[in-house]
Amino acid sequence: MKKADQYLKIVEWSEEDQCYIGRVPGLALGGIHGKNETKVFQELSTLIDEWIEIHEEDHAPLPPATADKRYSGKFNLRVGPDLHERLAIEALKVSESLNSYCVKVLREKAESSG
Repeated sequence: MKKADQYLKIVEWSEEDQCYIGRVPGLALGGIHGKNETKVFQELSTLIDEWIEIHEEDHAPLPPATADKRYSGKFNLRVGPDLHERLAIEALKVSESLNSYCVKVLREKAESSG
C-alpha cells in the first residue's frame, strides 16, 4: 500500500461552486476543483503524493492516517449550558432521552446533507 492510500480522499459536487471539489481532511489545506469528477480525483491523488514528498524532504511527521479509521460510536460534545438546556427540554417534549434525541437530530442533519 502506498502512503497516500492511508488518507481519505473526498470528491463532492458543490452546488455553490458548480464543480467538483476534492479534499484530503487532515493532510492538505485547500483542495482541487474541476468539472470532471475523475480528473479531480486523479489531481487530488497527485496532490497527496506531493504533500507526502514535502513532509519526507522536511523530515516532518505525517499526520495520522484517515482512511479505514474505526469509530467507537462515542464522542464528547460541549455545547454550553443554554443549548444543553434547550436540547434537554426538546427531548423531554418528545419523551426521549437527551442522548436519543441528539442522535436523532444529528442523523437527520447528516442524511439531509449527504
